[in-house]
Formats: sequence, structure tokens, C-alpha cells
Amino acid sequence: MNIFVGNLSFRLDESEFRELFEGYGEVASAKIIMDRETGRSRGFGFVEMPNDTEGNAAIEGLNEAEVHGRNIRVNQAEERERRPRRPRF
Repeated sequence: MNIFVGNLSFRLDESEFRELFEGYGEVASAKIIMDRETGRSRGFGFVEMPNDTEGNAAIEGLNEAEVHGRNIRVNQAEERERRPRRPRF
């Protein structure tokens, strides 16, 4: 199950991010999305959990939880439609 996590604190690092979800089960990957130009967190990330039951438990347990002073939003990620990139000139 792929999980979207929003409203992350810019102080949260990937190891802490992973640990939040490991309390609910096996985490295949946990990635905070970073801005390419500044190298700073963009305030959201994705977690992949192979077991859907554990993933749903993590969503239920962590949605609206306070982490570093912010209430995070946690829900199942929706597949994004891939569009071809336009060439840059």
C-alpha cells in the first residue's frame, strides 16, 4: 500500500518519518519529497507498506496526529496520471 503523508514539519528527517510508521508494521520505503533547487523538504512524503492491513492501521492511527507541532494528514496515495513532459527550450 502506498501512503501519502502531508503537512510534515520541515524539521522532520527520514529516519523519524520511517519510525512513525514502523510502529504499525513493516515499512518497505519512506521518502520525504525534497525541493530540487533549495534541498528543503516540500512538506509531504510517501510511505510504502507491503501489508494492506498494517497500512490501514497506520492511516487510522496517524491521520491528524501531532508531529513536531503539526497535525499530519495521512491517507492512501492515489495513482497519478503520467503525462508526457514538455520539452524545455
